[in-house]
Amino acid sequence: MTSGAPSAHPRLPVGTPFRTNRFLQALVAIYALLWSALGVAPVSRQTWVLENGLVFALVGVLVATHRRFVFSNLSYALIFVFLLLHAVGSHYTYSAVPAGTWAQEAFGWTRNHYDRFVHFAFGLLLGYPLRELSLRAAHVHARWSFVVPVLAVLALSSCYEILESWAARIVDPDVGIAFVGAQGDPWDGQKDMSLALLGTLLALGAAEWRRRRTGHEPYLQP
Repeated sequence: MTSGAPSAHPRLPVGTPFRTNRFLQALVAIYALLWSALGVAPVSRQTWVLENGLVFALVGVLVATHRRFVFSNLSYALIFVFLLLHAVGSHYTYSAVPAGTWAQEAFGWTRNHYDRFVHFAFGLLLGYPLRELSLRAAHVHARWSFVVPVLAVLALSSCYEILESWAARIVDPDVGIAFVGAQGDPWDGQKDMSLALLGTLLALGAAEWRRRRTGHEPYLQP
């Protein structure tokens, strides 16, 4: 068995369509409920709208392509967790999330690191769905099935940082500053992208470790 190729055929139809997938239906219902609750009276409505623009785009792509490609429940669960973390950040604004403020005070940090945590989670939680997409849809194998998700995360992270910077220039300056959430750190964008990369490497490493132990890709249920 080669180190990069999955032990099972990547074209195996592991995805169960939404209409018969109770697990996916539950995830969508829970997310819709929590997202709606967190959308009520956010700290900054303008920042909330900006933060959720990319969420609308991501969910729209998933819905529009669902008939052609269905992720495994594992990947949907990972995407679900990331979207929930983002929903919390958009409600409070990332620099004022209570959990981050508590950690800042408890550990004596100079800033609220919740935004850094979510950038790390972006790579950790979306790295494997991108690998599954590479294997099953793009039919990328061997080492490239690890390289492509890493490059995708880096590309998406850099695009997000660019969009943040333009939002800060175009919209109201106060809203733009809250949206960027740099909190005075001139290297904020570079650190965010580095954490996303680290999260991706850990996710892919864990997936490969499990594949070697079980003999099949994690998205293939035994």
